[in-house]
Amino acid sequence: MRINLTSVFVDDQETALRFYTDVLGFVLKHDVPLGEDRWITVVSAEAPEGTELLLEPSGHPAVRPYKEALVADGIPATSFAVDDVHAEHTRLTALGVRFTQPPVEMGPVTTAVLDDTCGNLIQIAQYA
Repeated sequence: MRINLTSVFVDDQETALRFYTDVLGFVLKHDVPLGEDRWITVVSAEAPEGTELLLEPSGHPAVRPYKEALVADGIPATSFAVDDVHAEHTRLTALGVRFTQPPVEMGPVTTAVLDDTCGNLIQIAQYA
């Protein structure tokens, strides 16, 4: 068994697509119209056949309170692995990304938490 698809709820799919591709560096995999919404997935440029991230619309009534509670408590919706958290923090900060947690070293892992502009906190992590 392996993870094929995971998702993050986004307030605006077009804004999310631009942020996740233009800023974070993911690559568009699928963009399929589905009525008012779209089935949009992105993948790592380093693993285009790897796990897909679905930029899922936040339309369900349970999503807003869920996302607001996570953000209020500072809990990331998901985590992405990077080779160098400090370098990514510098790169993304230069692009205007707002971090709620700068790089913090915690034993064998270094993490930072950013605001994805779509209602989520996202952790980036570097493992020793």
